[in-house]
Amino acid sequence: MFTVCKSVSKLAKTTIALTTAVFLTACETTGVGGGPSINTSEPVPVALLVPRGSGQSGDAALAQSLENAARLAMSDLPNAQIDLRVYDTAGNASNASAAAQQAVADGAKIIIGPFYSQAANAAGLAVLDKNVNVLSFSNNANIAGGNVFVLGYTFENTANRLVNYAGRQGKTGTVIVHSNDAAGQVGQSAISTALANSRVTNAGSIGYNRSQQGVINVVPSVKAAVDSSGADSIFLTATTAGALPLFTQLLPEAGVSPSTTQFIGLTRWDIPAQTLELPGVQGGWFALPDPVKAQGYRQRYNATYGEAPHPFSGLAYDGIATIGTLVSQSKSNALTGAALTQNAGFQGVGGIFRLRSDGTNERGLAVATIQNKQVVVIDPAPQSFSGAGF
Repeated sequence: MFTVCKSVSKLAKTTIALTTAVFLTACETTGVGGGPSINTSEPVPVALLVPRGSGQSGDAALAQSLENAARLAMSDLPNAQIDLRVYDTAGNASNASAAAQQAVADGAKIIIGPFYSQAANAAGLAVLDKNVNVLSFSNNANIAGGNVFVLGYTFENTANRLVNYAGRQGKTGTVIVHSNDAAGQVGQSAISTALANSRVTNAGSIGYNRSQQGVINVVPSVKAAVDSSGADSIFLTATTAGALPLFTQLLPEAGVSPSTTQFIGLTRWDIPAQTLELPGVQGGWFALPDPVKAQGYRQRYNATYGEAPHPFSGLAYDGIATIGTLVSQSKSNALTGAALTQNAGFQGVGGIFRLRSDGTNERGLAVATIQNKQVVVIDPAPQSFSGAGF
């Protein structure tokens, strides 16, 4: 259960590669959540909480895509029957709390969703005493724990993958360049932690204000930090919709050459596609889900529904895939915290993933670069958790 509470400031939207997260008052836990006993010979009631009805641009389409993905995953389960029940949260915490309570009253044995972190935190708290686990779509590790698990792609997971790869490529030191807002600070912390557990030295952190002038002002400081430390890489938290295009233009102009200093990104550099045209991003490293599996999912979704899936819809597929895998084992404790955190993990739309006892997740990501305006995978996503880096 939740035992220690801490206050965390609001986190702005980061990038299309990461589920939008809102940092809020969250509680830490000291153990894995429990879970109900189920009858696997009958359809297992599963609640899907989606942000339909919020009035916020894009939420209705997101809600429908999440539901579509969940139903697509159900069609791929040969040995498990799921009774999916969909509840609208309007994207807010109070509605999510009420929806979670109603879902459990209706018989739900597990909840997947909601999407936004405040809503996910509220849903978890609402059913904490009902012994029901929540597989939220958030990427906010601060709400994870107890009966709440996060399925979203976390900064910590991405930072660990890229830092470990950098170390294997002989990189010795990196300068972290991060925005001073909440998202940048969380990213900086994730990179710092990854560096502390690797062979790559933390050569310093440089913060900047999220504005054009803020980026311009900080470039000389980044150059000085690279020169004084002898760092052979720079780890940027900037997004393609934010400061990344400007940094990749100004840093080389200031003498920080990508030919001698490896540029590494915490966020996806291939979205939107026009980013690939930028001269400054050529040769940069970033992480992404297994592209073969991700493309296969997009093709199947398109063939089924006649349109492209929402970039976040795969999280709903992963939630159902997790439940289906466990239910197919015909065990009454299939949806307990201990079962959900099985070490072997699960296969999702973007490759392997597993849930951790602290409510966070670990995903098998690929490392990619951009060459001649094309994405090129330089280190494939692992196919099991027994591989290198795990």
